[in-house]
Amino acid sequence: MGIKKLEFPRRTFLSGTASLIGSFAAAQEAVLTNSVEIEPVITKKTRRNISSFRVLDWRPYFKNLKNGAILSDISSRALHFWSEDETIYRLYPTSVPISDDLTRKGRTKVVKKVEGPSWAPTPEMRIRNPEWPEFIGPGPENPLGSHALYLSWTYYRIHGTHDTRKIGRRSSNGCIGLYNEQIFELFELSSVGTQVLLI
Repeated sequence: MGIKKLEFPRRTFLSGTASLIGSFAAAQEAVLTNSVEIEPVITKKTRRNISSFRVLDWRPYFKNLKNGAILSDISSRALHFWSEDETIYRLYPTSVPISDDLTRKGRTKVVKKVEGPSWAPTPEMRIRNPEWPEFIGPGPENPLGSHALYLSWTYYRIHGTHDTRKIGRRSSNGCIGLYNEQIFELFELSSVGTQVLLI
């Protein structure tokens, strides 16, 4: 299924980073007029990394928005969040898996939320990178950043990162990474049971 652009009345969203940045004010006003809150997060840090950053219509992908919904678009390196009542929509730039063999797609859900997560490499990571530490506690050296949403798939997370160079790039070992300030917001908006789809 191809990615579909929003086709709501009085809404026009242009594809591409430059277009989104240039039309952000108009897009935000149009969406707020329709009682939906949108806040695409484009900053100086992300402009150089993002090759494709676009709004998606959730309807082809979810039967409903029960418990809210997260869609991570690997190709455009963007994460979308919709609240259950459809009044809040967020769009964040992300890091994505570094290779296709580390990329998992499909449906899952949030099963645990952790503030100040600890990290340990998976057995496969240890084989590829034997020099890596066996465990890192919460703090600035932790690859999971300040907050993490644990998914029903073993070892998979949506999490923050202290290394802001990773956002907008193929740079992870399978997880989806966000800036710490944005994973904090997503952490507050989502709940255990929030639907998650990676495409």
